[in-house]
Amino acid sequence: MQVDKVTLQEPILRIENLNLFLGRRSLRRQILFDINLELQPGEIVIMTGPSGAGKTSLLTLIGGLRTVREGSLQLMGQELAGASSQKLVKIRRQIGYIFQGHNLLPFLTARQNVQMPFELYRIPSRLARKEAEAMLQAVKLGDRMNYYPQQLSIGQKQRVAIARALVTQPRLILADEPTASLDSKTGRDVIELMQRLAKDQGSAVLMVTHDNRILDIADRIISMEDGRLLTQ
Repeated sequence: MQVDKVTLQEPILRIENLNLFLGRRSLRRQILFDINLELQPGEIVIMTGPSGAGKTSLLTLIGGLRTVREGSLQLMGQELAGASSQKLVKIRRQIGYIFQGHNLLPFLTARQNVQMPFELYRIPSRLARKEAEAMLQAVKLGDRMNYYPQQLSIGQKQRVAIARALVTQPRLILADEPTASLDSKTGRDVIELMQRLAKDQGSAVLMVTHDNRILDIADRIISMEDGRLLTQ
């Protein structure tokens, strides 16, 4: 399944002169300063930097979870600055989110968790189930489809989260510390899996991490400090 394809020549993400302010009046302070960034189809970019540098704030803007008020942020050619709520919902459907805490629903099986994003597309349940099962096979959890999260290891939960993020073939994948709770081997397996599936689907990946063990999988590494991108 693919939604709203763009040409290979067009960046999946284009950010120009993006600023972010929080608070009002005397409490107003600037969090992000003149951010400029592009991500191409199939590109994996790792973003590093100290805690409090603004990395998560940037992810929330890119993911359409926070309003863009100053600068330009385009996903698949669609401008998020000034976008309506309806447009933001449509854009968010083309983004896969992978979080450190997995965010799996405990009352759903692995297959049901992976199948859940299809509810946004009104996809027939039989087709959605087939796609979810195929993705769980791809992440080597074919024998855990009917297991609940509490029956899975931490690494298996993260693979379910990856399967859920990728099952609708999003154009952009945002990953926030995806290996923070994993041992070295499991973390490596998870990242290589994400890398392979993203490349196969032509998705762009922006990953925030402090894990130096996985930096080599990146096509490009950028760093953020005090709300500014230092390298691009």
